Amino acid sequence: MNIYLSMAAFALAASITPGPVNIVALSAGAQFGFGVTQRHVFGATLGFTLLLLLLGLGMHQLLILWPALTRLIQWAGVAFLLFMAYRLAFDDGRLGNGAAQAPSCWYGALMQWLNPKAWLASVASLGAFVGDGDIRLLWQFAGLYFVICYVSVACWAYVGAMLRGLLRQARNVRRFNRAMALLLAVSACYLLAEGF
Repeated sequence: MNIYLSMAAFALAASITPGPVNIVALSAGAQFGFGVTQRHVFGATLGFTLLLLLLGLGMHQLLILWPALTRLIQWAGVAFLLFMAYRLAFDDGRLGNGAAQAPSCWYGALMQWLNPKAWLASVASLGAFVGDGDIRLLWQFAGLYFVICYVSVACWAYVGAMLRGLLRQARNVRRFNRAMALLLAVSACYLLAEGF
């Protein structure tokens, strides 16, 4: 039982802390509401769980053989973060009226595959909990992580939806989105400064 509590604690710490996926969930919740944002939440959760499973089933060996692929994924992740920051920074601030498009399920999944935080969390958790290659334990961990990741990202979307009432004016939404864009840009710059 202790292993499952440890897994759950790790999954919660990795999923609930701020990161690009959670920032987009917060912003989408504020802009489009909690219900519409569930597509992003589900996609991000599914994308992360698939990444975790594939790494656990041996994809990490491919990355060891081709280190350039790892570098390509890292650069694509930084570019994606900067692209999202740009979109948020130049959004017109109108809430959920078709001016902007809510993040889709596929967008959420892609975000996880280009999210350096997701890769680090996957590799670290696999090393800590499934290092011996126990496939049954990998599937159990992935199931547990799926639930915790979903709830964590949904919490960010919920907080965003609660802020929606404070963001009735387009001017306030633009300020909020620019603050979220700045957080994403800072995340990208941090990754560049750290050299991934």
